[in-house]
Amino acid sequence: MALDAKQKEKVTKPVKRHDKDTGSPEYQVALFTERIKRLTAHLKKNKQDSHSRRGLLKMVSKRKKLMDYLKKVNEKSFKALVKSLGLKG
Repeated sequence: MALDAKQKEKVTKPVKRHDKDTGSPEYQVALFTERIKRLTAHLKKNKQDSHSRRGLLKMVSKRKKLMDYLKKVNEKSFKALVKSLGLKG
């Protein structure tokens, strides 16, 4: 389920602040969004997988916290991120 380097690069390239960016909220939200999409697809096939469901809920919660922080600190960047990832703001 983990993303390899090429997949991470593809997902995060539009939201990176600089070449070595790995810690910005935009970068982290982009990674969480991709992992959430993949885990959701997995759970549609495997409905009884409650351990993965718990992990999904934790990821969604972390992403929400990061997005709340980003909205508070830099609303312009938040709106751009929501638009680029196709999320609800």
